[in-house]
Amino acid sequence: MEALAVFGGSSGFVTVSVTPSLVRSPKPTKRTITSSSIPNRPLLRATHHQHLAAFPSKFHLFSHHQLSTSPPYAKTLSTKSTTNPGIFLPHLIASLQQVDQTYIMVKPDGVQRGLVGEIISRFEKKGFKLTGLKLFQCSKELAEEHYKDLKEKSFFPKLIDYITSGPVVCMAWEGVGIVPSARKLIGATDPLQAEPGTIRGDLAVQTGRNIVHGSDSPENGKREVALWFKEGELCEWTPVQAPWLRE
Repeated sequence: MEALAVFGGSSGFVTVSVTPSLVRSPKPTKRTITSSSIPNRPLLRATHHQHLAAFPSKFHLFSHHQLSTSPPYAKTLSTKSTTNPGIFLPHLIASLQQVDQTYIMVKPDGVQRGLVGEIISRFEKKGFKLTGLKLFQCSKELAEEHYKDLKEKSFFPKLIDYITSGPVVCMAWEGVGIVPSARKLIGATDPLQAEPGTIRGDLAVQTGRNIVHGSDSPENGKREVALWFKEGELCEWTPVQAPWLRE
């Protein structure tokens, strides 16, 4: 007997050709049988099939081309690895992201506590580029301009007194996504709400002594850097580690 295909399943069936030596009919006949009625004989070749019920149609485990001598999954793997248009999408997005500026200021309490080096180290380890740095005694006028959006708040006079109470360390930093990333490094405004591992979460306990300031948007980053640094005080340079930070 020459079987055309044999598959299991509740509704699977095959069409087989039976030679004259195995049946009474003088001519080869075709009949449809279920898998349970097929004798335990070797099958010579398969030319027709239905998918097993356990496999959805997207799995071509029994397609005709897989009966060839090539490995059954070679074509499937090759197609997935060469035709997937999104495989390099994260790299494309990263290459198109804009380099922004942010203004970071170590407040008087951070300077008095000797935390300047610790704060700078956090940003350096992250991979951002320092383009401006100075120790500076802030005037009342400059402090009021910097915090002008908070002018109507009841704590504004106290905030100005705090920022002008001692020297601050002004820093301009540059990098891809630096503004939101710097905000995460700094932590929540209230140090008691800041996550462990952040600057405020690790080093501060009160909102009125929260050590450090960071710009809250790329636009404010540019404005604040221009406000605290004069022309010629910023340094444009290329770190040797740049190729190891960005593709």
